[in-house]
Amino acid sequence: MHVFKQQLQQLSLYFNYIISLPVSSYNMRQRLTQTFLRLLALLTAEVLVLGLAMLLCLALFFFMAHLVFVARDNTLDAALFAFADRFSSPAMTQVMRGVSFFASFEYLLVVPPLVVLVFSFFRGWRWLALKVLLISFSTSILNQLLKRYFERPRPETALLEQSGMSFPSGHAMIGGAFYGVLIYIVWRTVRAEVWRWVLTLLLTLLVLLIGFSRIYLRVHYATDVLAGYAIGLLWLMLSLYFMRRLEASYSRKYEQQV
Repeated sequence: MHVFKQQLQQLSLYFNYIISLPVSSYNMRQRLTQTFLRLLALLTAEVLVLGLAMLLCLALFFFMAHLVFVARDNTLDAALFAFADRFSSPAMTQVMRGVSFFASFEYLLVVPPLVVLVFSFFRGWRWLALKVLLISFSTSILNQLLKRYFERPRPETALLEQSGMSFPSGHAMIGGAFYGVLIYIVWRTVRAEVWRWVLTLLLTLLVLLIGFSRIYLRVHYATDVLAGYAIGLLWLMLSLYFMRRLEASYSRKYEQQV
């Protein structure tokens, strides 16, 4: 928000400068006005859409927190537990345990560093490697801080033992952020649009299945999972936005030195 205010102040100063130009500088004023309008269009497209998406994520997170800790309404949790129970079977339980593994502590302890290691060998992908590392690591820390703050116990009817607090779901939050970065990388690196959409849909489906697996296994309430998705996506968008600005700033400084 502070960065957004600074951008608006800079644009306001720029606009005042354009207006103050003398009539003899009409052509220059026209060119500057066109440049200003292009900058304003970019600002509107990126910042406003991004800001709206982040506000929606924040609203969803606080709504889930309100349901759990203020209203103490378990209607949503009970409804989704009942829905998951329709698919209950020994075979499905094994499948859900397998799906859940793809956002487990053991998995995320190994796979993101491996992705970073592979990306580091490609010169143009080193910034992408840094994004994977920082976003995965920072999301994990944020999740633990939120769990300790809210201290919601896990469901008592869990199908497997799981330590730690329940709100928000670490699998939904950290897994969503990690696979969200991979979706971002897909759109940055894959040229064929068909494959972009195929990979995006597969990764999105995996994230949704991971969230459902946590409800099915009764190690999380539905409100935990939805809150995890919301805050994980919010943190992902914030991180990517500021890291893109850092990357652009670094690139400009490097070009000036060269």
